[in-house]
Amino acid sequence: MCFTQTKHNHLVGLAFGSFLGLMHLGWMILVGLKWAKPFMDWVLDLHHVTLQYNISDLNILKGLMLVIFTFVVGYIMGWLLYAVWNVVKK
Repeated sequence: MCFTQTKHNHLVGLAFGSFLGLMHLGWMILVGLKWAKPFMDWVLDLHHVTLQYNISDLNILKGLMLVIFTFVVGYIMGWLLYAVWNVVKK
């Protein structure tokens, strides 16, 4: 089982990483606009769930760390999934 680097592994990694990073950038924007709690209340209400929780104020540094971290994790996941796909496909 050999996981060789290909252009496609890189592109799939970028796609997964970008998707996760952009999702978390969107969350960061919701937190900054103070729309995160109403949004989560609505989502939880759709699932018939009631919780007591707080959402902290936006911390730009933590938010950017979250976006970068999720991009890197998404890139690794996409790269590995495509590599495994290529091995299984053979």
